[in-house]
Amino acid sequence: MPTVPNIIVQLVHITGPLKGEIQEISDPEIVIGRLSTCQVQFPKDLAVISRRHATIIREGNRFRLIDESANGTYLNGKSVSEAHLKDGDVIMFAEDGPKLSFLTKIDQTAAASQPVWEKEPQPSPPGGVFASSPEQPPPSSAVMPESHSPPPAAPVPQKVKAPLVIQYGPTLQSFNELPVTLGSDADCDFVVQHPAVLPQHAQFFFSADNYWIKDLTGKQSVMIHNTPIDAQTMLRPDDILTLGIRGPAFRFLGGGRLAEIEQTDFTPSAEQAEGNNGSTESGETNSKSKKKPTSLFKKLFSG
Repeated sequence: MPTVPNIIVQLVHITGPLKGEIQEISDPEIVIGRLSTCQVQFPKDLAVISRRHATIIREGNRFRLIDESANGTYLNGKSVSEAHLKDGDVIMFAEDGPKLSFLTKIDQTAAASQPVWEKEPQPSPPGGVFASSPEQPPPSSAVMPESHSPPPAAPVPQKVKAPLVIQYGPTLQSFNELPVTLGSDADCDFVVQHPAVLPQHAQFFFSADNYWIKDLTGKQSVMIHNTPIDAQTMLRPDDILTLGIRGPAFRFLGGGRLAEIEQTDFTPSAEQAEGNNGSTESGETNSKSKKKPTSLFKKLFSG
């Protein structure tokens, strides 16, 4: 008999006192409110949030949101009493209250079979939008992989059906088709207004069951773990992606999900500078030890 998958809910706090945090919860019932027993607990002095404001209940492989509040719960901008959730939904607690994004992934350690990611054919990622991300440690600590081995030969970006969700500040945008272009120009698919971001900065695409990033600047202004890439490289879970010097940084959560993080100053050692030649067009990336970015999930808005 097939094993029932252990689905982990990821709640990405977009606005509010918990902004920047990502909570991973596998409980069949998730209670949100001000009570100390809530899995998602808001400050006790945030009166707009009820003591028990809302509940997310797992029903098989689906999740149902139930409002239990005095000030209302909103799903994608609309007031709801009950509603089924899907990946990328934005939940707001009370009018103009805290917002978070609802995402899911499968806990691969609990799966009896091999990861579907390796079996599913291109172009569609496996198991729905986010169901089959490879196992990764909790996003509360920015862990750099010990090895970033060379991926397959560099593919050519082509239009395919594949999901991508990018969270930057209060913005959470979902795409169902790649490539997706990121930059400061208004014509880009995802616009980032930041002094370090060029008009056409980077492109995300999907090929051979993997997500890739391409540097569009020609100036080595896309970095993975603070190492510039020459042309393009394959993304792996927990990769830290930086756009330009002191530019915005993102963590790739796997399954086509990118979340903004806070990055500390980085000064490469002599050894790192010597080997910091970036990636080749096949996507090979130098993986020498580097200072890890400070996770926004732990520090942002603390105190």
